[in-house]
Amino acid sequence: MNNNELNERRLQATPRGIGVMCGFYADKAENATLWDVEGNEVIDFAAGIAVLNTGHRHPKVVAAIEKQLHAFTHTAYQIVPYEGYVALAERINARVPIQGPAKTAFFSTGAEAVENAVKIARAYTRRPGLITFSGAFHGRTFMTMALTGKVAPYKLGFGPFPGSVYHALYPSPLHGVTTAEALKSLERIFKADIAPDQVAAIIIEPVQGEGGFNVAPADFMQALRAICDTHNILLIADEVQTGFARTGKLFSMEHHSVQPDMITMAKSLAGGMPLSAVAGRAEVMDAPAPGGLGGTYAGNPLAIAAAHAVLEVIDEEELCARAVQLGQQLVTLLNAARAGCPSIADIRAQGSMVAVEFIDPHTGEPSPEFTRQVQEKALQAGLLLLSCGVYGNVIRFHYPLTIPDAQFRKALDILSAALTR
Repeated sequence: MNNNELNERRLQATPRGIGVMCGFYADKAENATLWDVEGNEVIDFAAGIAVLNTGHRHPKVVAAIEKQLHAFTHTAYQIVPYEGYVALAERINARVPIQGPAKTAFFSTGAEAVENAVKIARAYTRRPGLITFSGAFHGRTFMTMALTGKVAPYKLGFGPFPGSVYHALYPSPLHGVTTAEALKSLERIFKADIAPDQVAAIIIEPVQGEGGFNVAPADFMQALRAICDTHNILLIADEVQTGFARTGKLFSMEHHSVQPDMITMAKSLAGGMPLSAVAGRAEVMDAPAPGGLGGTYAGNPLAIAAAHAVLEVIDEEELCARAVQLGQQLVTLLNAARAGCPSIADIRAQGSMVAVEFIDPHTGEPSPEFTRQVQEKALQAGLLLLSCGVYGNVIRFHYPLTIPDAQFRKALDILSAALTR
């Protein structure tokens, strides 16, 4: 079977709404390398959309899954519980940047985690309102689509969406949005759309994912915390994409002097297995009545076992420090490339959460066209890259933090060549 034959089968068997980026089909993978069904080798800087901070098939993760596989694969935790779930909750409670005693509940997807954080916030505050930000991405379910601040492709043709959701501006110096302007937009929501005493939560990505890897300024996060404290609003940090060493800390919120009331997490939590979580202040997490939270597959035993192994790998291989080291190398290369690539408008980074934004140097407008050219040139040379951003003009980097040094240098050489017109 070759890639073209498989592609014909895909077009006949699956709907066009499941957009597929690559024209090749995976056969096997190891750490930062993918091989397709024709034996072609690709350096994976997509990592399943930020899921593989510990790489494809890390031996410790594989071993943990295999061990659990021989014990049991499913009971439904809320029917017959198991120790692994409780132990993982204890480990996360001890490490989340949340003040006071914390509790954690597990689910299957990032969108599920955000949906449940909304349920918990509304149960605790007895308020309906939710505030999120332009450029945000929180998922593909109806509530999380409402929270998402990017129309195409996520919201096209799917409305109407749940109400009581409002979008403030997210600081973006390149696009002229200062911290002050972002805070003014929040105040306008309080004046024109919903009173602050009707808002359950403000939900923010500390570094926006699909929005373009925009990094929340420290003063903005401090101001949000103060606003939430003033009006008894919960602050929810969506760390689905930023969590588990990507930014140089276990959680991106550790870069800030303030703490959220809840954190949502998924993606790299379980090394490729479907697992998500909501962690929060104990009194907040206890607001829903028994039976109000859960799900048939929530906290699947295989995924729980994988997550235990992921936390061990992050600590033993010092992946937070490695994220900083690799990110610095990448940013150095991107800065050096500016001279020969006038399309580079901005470089943003927090640890290894790195992005480069492109414009048309003649008009100053966002350039998704140049972004696609860079992706195509890189892929032809064996490097898989992902784009993002409201205008589709940002390339983000999601290499496994376990990538070998020699392979990382090779990837940077490919990227450097791809940035040259």
